[in-house]
Amino acid sequence: MNHPLLNDPSEFPADDVLARYLGSCFSSWTAFMKLLGEHFPQAKPEWRYYKDGKSWLCKVAVKKDTLCWVSIWDRFFKTGFYFTAKAEELIKDSALDPALKHSFLHPSEKAKLRPITIYVRRKTDLAAVKELLAIKVKLKK
Repeated sequence: MNHPLLNDPSEFPADDVLARYLGSCFSSWTAFMKLLGEHFPQAKPEWRYYKDGKSWLCKVAVKKDTLCWVSIWDRFFKTGFYFTAKAEELIKDSALDPALKHSFLHPSEKAKLRPITIYVRRKTDLAAVKELLAIKVKLKK
């Protein structure tokens, strides 16, 4: 599937809807929400339907600062983080997978914002998400 789910603007992504699309990955979604509440209580998830992308996205933000974007796919969800070059040292010194570090530190295109996307299928995938959230929060201070 080449596009995110949750394409009906009249169907708010409540837990029952998310459970239907995520299946067994819904436990990872629940763990993600728990991670936010326990480790980043200032971060608030906010669902909004975006007409340009024709789907619901969840923006996780602290006040007006976006930490990450979340999209729902068939049996998994993606978290998208966007960093500027000032995050290089924190990314380099992090416990992230070397392939993620390399793709950030050696981007294929010159751009002001560089993405890091984590595909969450299992709860273990949330370790990278937690690491990236911590980096975003540190950069915002």
